[in-house]
Amino acid sequence: MVAAAAAQVGPAVTWLPPVRRTLAPRLSGRGPRGGVALTFDDGPHPQATPAVLDVLDRLGWTATFFVLGTQVRRYPGVAAAVVGAGHEIALHGDEHRYLIGRSPRAARDDLRRAYDTVAALTGQPPLWWRPPYGVLSGPALATARGLNLVPILWSAWGRDWRAAATGTSVVGDLYRGDVDGGMLLLHDSDVTSDPGAWHATVAALPLLAERLDAAGLEVRTVGEHVRR
Repeated sequence: MVAAAAAQVGPAVTWLPPVRRTLAPRLSGRGPRGGVALTFDDGPHPQATPAVLDVLDRLGWTATFFVLGTQVRRYPGVAAAVVGAGHEIALHGDEHRYLIGRSPRAARDDLRRAYDTVAALTGQPPLWWRPPYGVLSGPALATARGLNLVPILWSAWGRDWRAAATGTSVVGDLYRGDVDGGMLLLHDSDVTSDPGAWHATVAALPLLAERLDAAGLEVRTVGEHVRR
């Protein structure tokens, strides 16, 4: 009983940034200095995702989108537009729920359904997986390995899910984390955020570009960043 519980919740400790940085820097998304991996969670969204794609196109950036299976089934055309614009699709799960609060079977079914949905509707089988809230569980990790999914979290987040967020606050919060050589987490949806919070994300991107350009940092997808 104790061993089963430990296997279920033990991996969740990597949610803590100090643990990730010390024990699993690759899980934190650490890559070579001189650039960042730019990632977005919780999409696709019918308004937010196209707005983000438009800004990324103007900036000449390619990013990675960690999508939800429920959202891909709801908005397959938007998901296809992400791939069509040359961005990388990754997996965030099917439903945005804590995995450690779900049975092993429910966690496995969630991940497999999400994988099948994304592969079928985008034509791009995902390689990278970020669990909801960044909280891992043993059964989900085992399922991910079976699907050849690589778990990856983040080293800096913009706290762009809050109603009080602004473009300036989002960039400021990103820079409280590890930026150079790190993995940046933003959201192209408000399905788990305050309504309309994604407007702050869109406003933050040009401001982030100014900071990154001044520091000489390039923007990468997860695949470009981690494989170097």
